Amino acid sequence: MKLTGAEILCESLTKLGVRHIFGYPGGAILPVYDALGKSKLHHILVRHEQGATHMADGYARASGGVGVAMATSGPGATNMVTGIATAMLDSSPVVCITGQVSSKLLGSDAFQEIDITGITMPITKHNVVVSRAEDIARTVREAFVIANSGRPGPVLVDITKDAQQASCDFNWEASAPKLPPKRQRINYEPADFERAVELLNNAKRPLILAGHGIMVSGAMRVFDQFVHAGNLPVAMTLLGIGCFPASDPLNLGMMGMHGEAWVNHAIQEADLLIAVGMRFDDRVTGDLRTYAKEARKIHIEIDRSEINKNVKVDAALIGDAREVLEQLLPRLEHRERGDWLGHIRELKGDSAVRDIQGLPDNGHLYAAHVINDLWKETRGEAIVVTDVGQHQMWEAQYYHHNQPRTLVTSGGLGTMGFALPAAIGAKFAKPESDVWVVVGDGGFQMTMCELATIVQEKIKINIAIINNGFLGMVRQWQEFFYDKRYVATPLVAPDFAALANAFGIRGERITSRADVTPTIRSARESAESVLIDFRVEQEDSVYPMVPAGGALHEMIRRPDSPLVETATEP
Repeated sequence: MKLTGAEILCESLTKLGVRHIFGYPGGAILPVYDALGKSKLHHILVRHEQGATHMADGYARASGGVGVAMATSGPGATNMVTGIATAMLDSSPVVCITGQVSSKLLGSDAFQEIDITGITMPITKHNVVVSRAEDIARTVREAFVIANSGRPGPVLVDITKDAQQASCDFNWEASAPKLPPKRQRINYEPADFERAVELLNNAKRPLILAGHGIMVSGAMRVFDQFVHAGNLPVAMTLLGIGCFPASDPLNLGMMGMHGEAWVNHAIQEADLLIAVGMRFDDRVTGDLRTYAKEARKIHIEIDRSEINKNVKVDAALIGDAREVLEQLLPRLEHRERGDWLGHIRELKGDSAVRDIQGLPDNGHLYAAHVINDLWKETRGEAIVVTDVGQHQMWEAQYYHHNQPRTLVTSGGLGTMGFALPAAIGAKFAKPESDVWVVVGDGGFQMTMCELATIVQEKIKINIAIINNGFLGMVRQWQEFFYDKRYVATPLVAPDFAALANAFGIRGERITSRADVTPTIRSARESAESVLIDFRVEQEDSVYPMVPAGGALHEMIRRPDSPLVETATEP
């Protein structure tokens, strides 16, 4: 069967199970778009190529599959860079396909020529230029294998225009990937395994650090069995939220810079940390010189490069989290751990408990009220896609996720503008799910053009803007560490409700607590998308907070908390 390179690309994507592509056309990718019109693929026209990568990322995170984004050469490709880096830092399997000028023009600074593989080399798991139609099918198949195997990540395939236009025989069977042998998924020494078993069964004050890798490996069921078999308390990373039910008594909550105070104290007092699918990010550990000094450490991680990178460990179990836990489970001895679990409850009792009633209901609208009421009204069953900043931390604190892949957020790169496009991707991945965007007034303005994509595609997404008139997290740092010198953080914004109406989306503005639940309920009952502008308290802050570079147990508390630490310069 003779096909053009563009037709081969579309046919290959279809055979790989792709149904949706998020992209923006242009000259160097136009042959592919011509072929798309004759294919079974559903193309979603974005308003900016960064949005395409975030949509593909949201699609991948919500579905557990691979997301696909497409752009033309030059600025189309460079506009994808932030989204690619976001996927790289959070191990999200995304395949980006870019057009490139014809091979005979490469290196001539032709119109819209850019070395996109050179630019993205540090932020992709793999990238490649394809200049022959004969190589397209195999390259795309290999891209999917690489993106979704081991530690997932983004792959970029740059295809020259002449390769798209040329014709050749298409043989799917003959285009099978020719990759080096896969690394063994279990790749640790027996001595390390025995050492881990010994540490697990002898620990008096153990604590699990549950990360994103549990979700990526599909280890939720065996992880639940492992936790209850050993009666082990669990602390969550931001991206780990959802891999273990928030309602389980052994789930202590989130750790780290804006984690629960009792969780951070428990980490500092533990005699054993079992890190599963997490990388000891600086936002989790605080000052490494003071981090969990009394604890031995077991690290279960598929990426060898993360072992001993930030924190030295006593036993490294390199491999897929699910498979490692399945091997450890039969060797784990049950312990009651009444003293240790009771002590953690005491720590929680002495701290500023995460209780919504602790916030004043004095006519002012607090972001925590909005998030808590959203959780109650959706019964914790929505897919919530957050942007980055204060609202992101409030969501992690006040929306309790019991199911995996129901919190989609940018962790490692902290990309403002992520939420709205990523939610569009999540909705295409899970069309029957209730999808909510939780976003600040700053991040929303970065990618609000994608409201037009929602309208054009006729999809149902609800948007909650936590509008405090500031770049909230930066303002909080300025309050704590720069004597309230609010430079470049007060934020002028449009009338978001009117803006939504201009796009053809119903807009609402809420200023009082009493109106929050009815408006959320009305939005959920609507057949169309609804944007709600929540005008919240302007100078509210996220508590507790570990100052950057500070010790994990030295937290800034809410001023009315029984224990208040003094903020110090980070």
